[in-house]
Amino acid sequence: MTQARPSPATGPGPAGPGGHTRGTLWLPLGALLLGLFLAALDQTIVATALPTIVSDLGGLDHLSWVVTAYLLASTAGTPLWGKLGDQYGRKTLFQTAIVIFLIGSALCGLARNMPELIGFRFLQGLGGGGLIVLSMAIVGDLVPPRERGRYQGLFGAVFGATSVLGPLLGGLFVDHLSWRWVFYVNLPVGAIALAVIAGVLHIPRRSERHVIDYAGTLLIATIAAALVVIASLGGTTWAWASWQIASVAALAAVCLLAFRRVERRAAEPVLPLSLFSVRTFALCCAIAFVIGFAMFGGMTYLPTFLQVVHGISPTLSGVHLLPMVLGLLLTSTLSGQLISRTGRWKVYPVLGTAITAVGLLLLRGLDAESGDIEMSLCFAVFGMGIGLVLQVLVLAVQNAVSYEDLGVATSGVTFFRSIGAAFGVAVFGTIFPNRLEDKLTAALRDTRLPRGVTVESLLHDPRGAGALPGDVRGRVLTSYSDAITDVFLYAVPVVVVAHVLAWLLREDRLRGSVRVPDAAETVPPNPVHRSSCDECARALSVLGSRAGRRDLYARISRDAGEDLLPAACWLLLRIHRYGSAEPSLLADRASIPLEVISPAARQVEERGLAVREGLPLIATPRGRETASRLADARENILAELLGDWWGPDRPRDLTELVRELSEDLNGMPGSR
Repeated sequence: MTQARPSPATGPGPAGPGGHTRGTLWLPLGALLLGLFLAALDQTIVATALPTIVSDLGGLDHLSWVVTAYLLASTAGTPLWGKLGDQYGRKTLFQTAIVIFLIGSALCGLARNMPELIGFRFLQGLGGGGLIVLSMAIVGDLVPPRERGRYQGLFGAVFGATSVLGPLLGGLFVDHLSWRWVFYVNLPVGAIALAVIAGVLHIPRRSERHVIDYAGTLLIATIAAALVVIASLGGTTWAWASWQIASVAALAAVCLLAFRRVERRAAEPVLPLSLFSVRTFALCCAIAFVIGFAMFGGMTYLPTFLQVVHGISPTLSGVHLLPMVLGLLLTSTLSGQLISRTGRWKVYPVLGTAITAVGLLLLRGLDAESGDIEMSLCFAVFGMGIGLVLQVLVLAVQNAVSYEDLGVATSGVTFFRSIGAAFGVAVFGTIFPNRLEDKLTAALRDTRLPRGVTVESLLHDPRGAGALPGDVRGRVLTSYSDAITDVFLYAVPVVVVAHVLAWLLREDRLRGSVRVPDAAETVPPNPVHRSSCDECARALSVLGSRAGRRDLYARISRDAGEDLLPAACWLLLRIHRYGSAEPSLLADRASIPLEVISPAARQVEERGLAVREGLPLIATPRGRETASRLADARENILAELLGDWWGPDRPRDLTELVRELSEDLNGMPGSR
């Protein structure tokens, strides 16, 4: 049975390898977005509920673990989810991740104490990490390379939306239902996503064999967890000189030595040690760690400051945090666009780390008397500083490594940002209760307190401060304010170190293929796991945009020694690929404006490149020769964007990707 040739008027019917047309693609894509939305939301929705959770369950000194457990689990599981999905089928693994996530969500809502909640958050994080990495990987199974950037842009938009909606929804649930609904809300939405995925997601089952680095994954996760335990429990639950801290530190050291040994021998190491010999990679990992440290440390404790010190409701505390989130998204997007246009990038991490340090100092100056405008400006400065750095680190690393290391280097720098986030929340969570207990003890010494009110009760229930008599309440709120803002002061020297490291970055000329920012790799704290080929397909797919195609075809014409209109160049290549093309049908069925297609058709006819056979146009011998030169120029332009990755010893998958993209770039060229 022969395969039907695509229609010359409208091109290929399926939107991608999974056999979905554009009309049927949105339902499975919507289910993927729902799953991603849930996992991304759970990284931001909990922060505004934390003060209420602590008041209900107790355990202020372990508050940070509610966030840290999720981050550690989702980060550690990322490389395993990606490779297991390649090996055993992404649909099955994605459904498994949803089930794990929903079980964890239900158990979190049922938690009776803080240790239970922390354990269930870890389980939830395991599923959430799978939702994030697999949902973005499945896009590659559903759509062709030239459209991958467009659809993956939707996933970046989900992360941006959850950054804004998370604090608001968390506050709404706490105010009008219960903090437990922060977790219960996942159940109906996740069940819908699970049902839709089971019924309508059809993707090819590929079995790509991997030698999975289980040992390396386990060891690096153990090292990260050990460091977080030391930061979280040292000086509080365990004394710094205790045998417990010494034992955990020794475990981390042994695992580090074992990790070095394992990674040198692993066929597919989770984090190749050779990457650290690349100066830009090592520096970017260190800066990413610090930015994650500051970003999530601040975002976790600012809601407590607003709700306890200023008496703001959980819902309104989410509203007050919007300037920080919007500032982050604004500068992240703006810096990415400027880098894409200019190719210059070093100024952004230098400037961003400096602004982040200033933002932390401004946050340190806040107190119970600070007004809304003052707080909003401080939050915005802090967010803008972080946003300037987020976009750049991934691009700089992608530009510095070889093609073979592109995928693992990208996931590596985002991995360090994730670990920095977990570590920052843990460190802030150690400093805050220690400082708070000291300040409350000093402030309430020789003070007659109402019956049942003690320093311990105020540590257990932060909301109890609002019921104290005036003078005592003022001193308690000042203690809370000083303890929280001291946390930001301690973070300043760490960010200053990152600023110094940013100056040491070497600004190499950017490849054309890495000037495309990806919000899905820069906004979320979880590492993004893609193969090198997937990273190239995502970056080069910018040419599938309307503006990208217009610029591409204008250059193709020049490089082939022609002076054709971009639309005429595209039309001739389309005729060359499909055998013929009918301009009126293209205008009607492919939604191409007549003012674009008519001059193009007239030009190829006038120059003898195509002739009419009835209504369709077919290429003349001269037209076929010209189209062949145009096709070669198109492939050469794609290859040129890859820079030194396109060497004589390039891997076959890269050659096949460029050929596939070149043949597939037959969408509407945009305008004349």
